[in-house]
Amino acid sequence: MQPTRCLLKRSVWKGPHIVPLPIVRPEPGKRVAPIRTQARSATILPNFVGLKFQVHNGKVYHDVTITEEMVGHKLGEFSPTRKTFIWNRK
Repeated sequence: MQPTRCLLKRSVWKGPHIVPLPIVRPEPGKRVAPIRTQARSATILPNFVGLKFQVHNGKVYHDVTITEEMVGHKLGEFSPTRKTFIWNRK
């Protein structure tokens, strides 16, 4: 696999930040549990497309399904760490 331009957001001589994750391809008709990880800085690779991850945000695990548009981004970008502020008026 030749690294694409989007995978090289770090300096070129370091290469992309790739974390070894236990990836199991599902057999047709079988359900595979999502991959739980705390590696928010792991780069999403093209072979992750279609897999489900549970990414830790510091408190809980968020379900993330990888699509083609996410390739090159980090896993942590899709697991928000802050709640939205809602002003309740009474």
